[in-house]
Amino acid sequence: MKQAVCKKNDLRPGGMMKATLGRMPIVVCRTLDGGFYAFSNQCIHQGAPMSEGVVCGASAPTDQPGEYRYVKEGEILRCPWHGREYDIKNEGRMLSDPNRRLPGFKVAIEGDDVVVSK
Repeated sequence: MKQAVCKKNDLRPGGMMKATLGRMPIVVCRTLDGGFYAFSNQCIHQGAPMSEGVVCGASAPTDQPGEYRYVKEGEILRCPWHGREYDIKNEGRMLSDPNRRLPGFKVAIEGDDVVVSK
């Protein structure tokens, strides 16, 4: 199955939108560098709609107590229910357990269309 789900300009860098691939609910994300990615619109933890979460960054460990460092801005998809975080650019892998990941789909740009396929 292959389907145009939106136009490139429908989604700003750092944004996301819900769509369907056939009858399957998906979430389409656009990273700050302009890349498009698509995943199942259900969190693997308890089924929350990922399209109601946020595209954001993640905190990284530091050597100093009270020091904070933020990384991967616009590359993390955070679940709206329990805050599970998934790395968009790393196959949708969960940050806390990289062995688990959101089911993903292939994305291609054809003209102005964002095309998603299984």
